[in-house]
Amino acid sequence: MSAAALTVSSLSAQSGAYVAAPSTRATAEVSFTLADTAAQRAAGAPKVMRIDYGQPHLRGRRINTEGLVPLGTVWRLGANAATLMTTEVDLTIGDKPVPKGRYVVMALPEASGWTLILQAETTGAASVMAGAYDTSKDFARIPLTATTATESLESLQISLVPATGSGAARGTLQIGWDRVRLSAPWATR
Repeated sequence: MSAAALTVSSLSAQSGAYVAAPSTRATAEVSFTLADTAAQRAAGAPKVMRIDYGQPHLRGRRINTEGLVPLGTVWRLGANAATLMTTEVDLTIGDKPVPKGRYVVMALPEASGWTLILQAETTGAASVMAGAYDTSKDFARIPLTATTATESLESLQISLVPATGSGAARGTLQIGWDRVRLSAPWATR
């Protein structure tokens, strides 16, 4: 065994060794560019749609229980700081128009289905702490299509999956954790 391997082994056995954080940060992003290269150069950098979220892990738990994403209670859709969606283009998510801007993203899990909740975020702060839910701040409520998967996802995953083909940019917002899979279509306007 090399000296480096011995050092690593001895470090992991010492007190004060590194441990994994209870949650991590993750980002889902789609870039939009104009089809015409000359027009893109004139327009500048590509426009983006981005979701920045805290990524909690199951660690032996199940969601939709009293302690972890209970049914009938608005959830901040992530861990720690609020989940933020920034869009530099006007969108339609589900059937709701969503103008370019910045939004706090939450979810309402219910036995009858899940709802995505967007609230306008106006502080401009890099990180926004999740506060008490206030229904008067709702900008849009978007029904999500829910399915149950056979395999469990250990960590919350949010994806913005672009579709291929001609026409306006479009795709699917996908959310998965444990065996729950949620989705809603999105398109540029």
